[in-house]
Amino acid sequence: AAMMATSLAFATPVVAQEYPSSEETLDWTIAFGPGGGNDIMARSIIDILNKYDLYPGEISAENRAGGSGAVGWGYLFAQDGSGYGISTTSGSFVTTPLQADTPWQPEDFTPVALLATDDLVLVVNGNSDIQNIDQFIAHAKKNPITIGGTGSVNVDFIVPTLFAEKAGFEFDYVSFNSMSEQTTALLSNALDAMVGNPGEILGLIESKDLRPLVFSGQSTPEVLKGVPTMGEIGYDIGVSMPRGLILPPNAPEAAQKFWIETMKKVVETPEWDAYISGNTLTPTVLYGDEFRTFLGNTKNGFETVLRDVGAIK
Repeated sequence: AAMMATSLAFATPVVAQEYPSSEETLDWTIAFGPGGGNDIMARSIIDILNKYDLYPGEISAENRAGGSGAVGWGYLFAQDGSGYGISTTSGSFVTTPLQADTPWQPEDFTPVALLATDDLVLVVNGNSDIQNIDQFIAHAKKNPITIGGTGSVNVDFIVPTLFAEKAGFEFDYVSFNSMSEQTTALLSNALDAMVGNPGEILGLIESKDLRPLVFSGQSTPEVLKGVPTMGEIGYDIGVSMPRGLILPPNAPEAAQKFWIETMKKVVETPEWDAYISGNTLTPTVLYGDEFRTFLGNTKNGFETVLRDVGAIK
């Protein structure tokens, strides 16, 4: 028996080192359709992996859209224990299970890395008398105001709600179906302010049609130089849209380790820098369990707001 135990002990590490096998195709799930933020992120990472030969086998990317991500992440969830299923996350990874009866929660998956966060800028009309965020808060405390966003129960609603609670003012949220509709409303003074991803409204900020007041991320992107973050003015809301990478639940430890080490290389490439700046994302990197904790905190922050307003029971 001792002989057998010894040979087994030697055999185990060899098995562990066989990940990833060049024979196995990596099944990459994109939980949304082509052309959206999640799709662009996934394909940007895959291009980098291929360019620098960071994954030995074939990578097969599939768009498995439906149910605000529920279909794609449900597919990955069903690959329990596998090291060869993988997916990118976005804000819906946190909000979808809060609103729909999904069999999975964000914390169920094996966390690889948080790579970036999608954050929002609060803007007013460029010809508004309000020049900065202090003036905005003072004005909002005395007058009824409206803030516009895209969609009803998502980050565009949650961010200003948490910020207003911390800063001590109230507002009415006005939901739009598209950024162009909401921008038109703000420019025609039908709204007092709105939130948006800087990348989507950068042209209007640069042309001075819109004036940026405060940014919800941990650090202000280069293109919004001079705009304070919510944290810098004492109202850190502690939530962001997590753009990260996950493996199925209970993926082998060797797979998680390999992907953490690999993503450390990916984020150092000039192509990754170009992706971050081109999409006006906040580079925010956390690995493994720290990413899992971040997901839990974000989910709790979202859940509190959505319960308070009766959006979820």
